[in-house]
Amino acid sequence: MSSHNNSSSANDPRQPSAAKPYVAPLIPPQDLPVDYAGFIAVVFGVAGVMFRYKICSWLAIIFCAQSLANMRNFENDLKQVSMATM
Repeated sequence: MSSHNNSSSANDPRQPSAAKPYVAPLIPPQDLPVDYAGFIAVVFGVAGVMFRYKICSWLAIIFCAQSLANMRNFENDLKQVSMATM
């Protein structure tokens, strides 16, 4: 009668039995994107300490907080967080 009942109906995601949960791909640590906020926080922190500019120190604190807020779950170990806040 109809040619719609072939193997494509088994791949139909609207069928609950054919739906598969999403699994995020694993990314190796060396392929992670660069944390620009952390780098900028270090630069402003060093400039604030060396040149005694208060605005650089405040900017370093702001960028450090942004870097901590953007951390992924697999990066959150105690050593990483403590070194980022220092």
